[in-house]
Amino acid sequence: MEVLHPVCCGVDVHKDLVVACLRVQQARGRAKVEVRKFGTTTGELLRLHAWLSEAGATHVAMESTSVYWKPVFNMLEGSVEVVLANAHHVKAVPGRKTDVKDCEWLADLLAHGLIRGSFIPPTPIRELRELTRHRKNLVRNRVDEVNRIQKLLETANIKLGSVVSDVLGVSGRTILRALVADERDPMVLAKLAKGSLIPKVTKLAEALRGRFTDHHAFLLGQLLRHVEHLDEFISVCDERISRLAMPYAAELTRLQTIPGIKARASQALISEIGVDMSRFPTAGHLASWARICPGNHESAGKRRTGSTGTGNNWLRSTLLECAWAASRSRKTYFGAQYRRIVRRRGPKRAVTAVAHSILVAAYHVLRSGVAHRELGPDCFDRIQTAKLTRYHLRRLAELGYPVAPAA
Repeated sequence: MEVLHPVCCGVDVHKDLVVACLRVQQARGRAKVEVRKFGTTTGELLRLHAWLSEAGATHVAMESTSVYWKPVFNMLEGSVEVVLANAHHVKAVPGRKTDVKDCEWLADLLAHGLIRGSFIPPTPIRELRELTRHRKNLVRNRVDEVNRIQKLLETANIKLGSVVSDVLGVSGRTILRALVADERDPMVLAKLAKGSLIPKVTKLAEALRGRFTDHHAFLLGQLLRHVEHLDEFISVCDERISRLAMPYAAELTRLQTIPGIKARASQALISEIGVDMSRFPTAGHLASWARICPGNHESAGKRRTGSTGTGNNWLRSTLLECAWAASRSRKTYFGAQYRRIVRRRGPKRAVTAVAHSILVAAYHVLRSGVAHRELGPDCFDRIQTAKLTRYHLRRLAELGYPVAPAA
């Protein structure tokens, strides 16, 4: 088999240990192999870097082991080409697994070009990715706290959520703070309502008549303060994300021309897939990498499971949120696509199909540098005009209204 990389290295990464195998191809098809062990501190990784530089290594392969590969990648990035391998794709022969054999196996596969590298965006995109994921975690934590507040109010038989759509809106927060401040009169609390809730004072007072004790007040005060801290953290995070995303203002603007994608979603998309689409030859490659496409599993003429599989969950959740928003639109292709599929496949499969279409649209928008062109809600009717005509003529004939087709 042809050797593509004469001097390369396979690295087996652990939390406190790095085992590296340097493979040097010699004459007559022989390969010289040298294995060394290093720690994972910065000084040890500098030793690894110096060893590879002296040997003239051009490529390094390692498995994507949790987050332990990142310090090694950051140390070697720029001096050698680092190939990050999916552990499932380079699994060694069962029963012969050791750290030394793992790194030797990686080096051998890399030398012959048999490792398919994972997509690793440049440093600015990686920093933006970490921030957008951190923000999403903060939002999820805030949702959890809001749910805890709702459960606490229910235990005290305070039915505020039955009258107020947003328990932590302006009126809701004012009422909750008054409850924490030992106000228990339902009518006094109800009169704190503002805006559209003012006509509902009587109904609100009845909902606020419960058994709210000092114990509930203490817990509610803790939860409200935690929500306020999370709101502050999210706001600061939003400012930093906006600042880091400024170099991609043109791409963000074009992405927001796609139905269902707004400012935060466009930032999350760029942080996950980047702006350089040359890494993915086609939109199908991007959809396959993101696992937002039907599974392909057929044997003996029988179609097996069509599940999409496990991919980038952060990207998937963002695309599904955008797809749910786009599915509610009445004047877009995505809305028509959802309504066309949901009748026979159900809402979850339909929204996954819309998410796939949104990702394909995002790929072409980023690759071509043009805004999204809306196909319209009648796109499927235009494509299948003849088929629809035959169907409706047949239905009219079945109902007793024979109509001759137009010439």
